[in-house]
Amino acid sequence: MKNTMIVCALVAAAAAIAPAQQPVPEIRFDANIDLLKMPAGSYLGEVAGVAMNSKRHIFVFSRTGERSTVHGASASRLFEFGPDGTYIREIGQNLYGFAFAHTVRIDKDDNIWTTDEGTNMIVKFSPAGRVLMVLGRREEAVEPAPVPAPGAGPPRAGWGSFNRPTDVAWDLAGNVYVADGYTNSRVVKIDAHGRWVKTWGTRGAEQGQFNILHSIANDAKGNIYVGDRSNRRIQVFDPDGTFLRQFTIDVPFTKEPNVMLGAAPGGNSNPLAVSGAPWAICITPGASQYLYVSDAVPGRIYKLTLDGKVVGVLGEAGKEPKQFGWIHEIACPAENELYVAELLNWRMQKLVLHP
Repeated sequence: MKNTMIVCALVAAAAAIAPAQQPVPEIRFDANIDLLKMPAGSYLGEVAGVAMNSKRHIFVFSRTGERSTVHGASASRLFEFGPDGTYIREIGQNLYGFAFAHTVRIDKDDNIWTTDEGTNMIVKFSPAGRVLMVLGRREEAVEPAPVPAPGAGPPRAGWGSFNRPTDVAWDLAGNVYVADGYTNSRVVKIDAHGRWVKTWGTRGAEQGQFNILHSIANDAKGNIYVGDRSNRRIQVFDPDGTFLRQFTIDVPFTKEPNVMLGAAPGGNSNPLAVSGAPWAICITPGASQYLYVSDAVPGRIYKLTLDGKVVGVLGEAGKEPKQFGWIHEIACPAENELYVAELLNWRMQKLVLHP
């Protein structure tokens, strides 16, 4: 009994002197909002996507212009810039698969992949800008879409088609993983030749279910990370769709948040204004990989290990440099170099981190 009391006393003493859990450190960083040099008289709209290839060329997917009959007469434009931001070209001008840009990604062979939420299409371009593969199909222009019956749910997810897809990733074998996205609430696995392999996921909040798959990425082992935005979590799967783990981001924000658009947080009145809800995710290359995740409110970027531990945080919502207006995609070619696409501020920022 005496020994037990001594052990308990030692444990209590150790607990008393143990350091408190350290807060997540703020990462210092510099930002450049003027890197991209558009041609005279040309402008970006909402910058939905940004990516970088092996030559450090920057690709920007923007919602701009009014050349389409889909999604409120909006259009998508894909631009390429040099490493210093010099304008190189526009790819796919007036392309049939462009209406409402969502993301652009670059694969290991420098092929360019665009995901367009408006046409429900994913297009693969060669580095030279030639169309190599088309996935999905847009609605017919010759007749309006049928009006759903009152109270009817979303249409059943089809084979070979998408419903508001958002993003793509790859495994080591070159299989493509599509976040199919807003309506179908599933991941679609497609082989390198465009043959559909399998799907997984339904709408819901249970393990392996989704509510708006807004972003998807892969690590060096080919595991697939899904930004399950409205469920405020990231789920991780192996290339066969087997659930591995999930994690959430909980970092206190001590200031008054700048909502920028929509209802204020609280009472589930604005599902977009939930701290830690993943809007964009990006995984760095290299031996020690990190995951960068953005939210809309309070508008921060979080740096995480691949097991979900938050190791740093930067920025907040706003209109100034080093502030963010709905980061929609992140390119992270190095651990301390980020390129962020912003919807509300119509711009891309280059960030250099000083952790």
